[in-house]
Amino acid sequence: MIQRRTILKPADNCGAHFLRVIHLYGGSKRNFSHVGQIVRCVVVDADPNGIVKDSEQVLVVIVRSTKEYGRKDGSYIRFSDNAGVIIDNADDKNPRGTRIFGPVARELKDLGFNKIISMAKEVL
Repeated sequence: MIQRRTILKPADNCGAHFLRVIHLYGGSKRNFSHVGQIVRCVVVDADPNGIVKDSEQVLVVIVRSTKEYGRKDGSYIRFSDNAGVIIDNADDKNPRGTRIFGPVARELKDLGFNKIISMAKEVL
């Protein structure tokens, strides 16, 4: 469960150090987002030579969450951190970085994030 003001670790090499969630898409009553959903974040700290800059607003897809969630087969999965991948826009769903670090959830493939799945080293 990702909510407003949650700090995410970037799971790609865009140059951001931390991302803070500022908006959840899906209606005015939405309080939480889960793996595979797109949120708007602001870059808290970034490398000076990175793709993204400090205080830049970016779209992020959540790839890992510490709160467990159930799958259709009855199993549960959770990760050790909250992480996201910075994407260009919600229509293309292409990541801005060239590498993905750490495992990602396989639910992203069903949601159309095929390029993120193909760049990830481990899909759980």
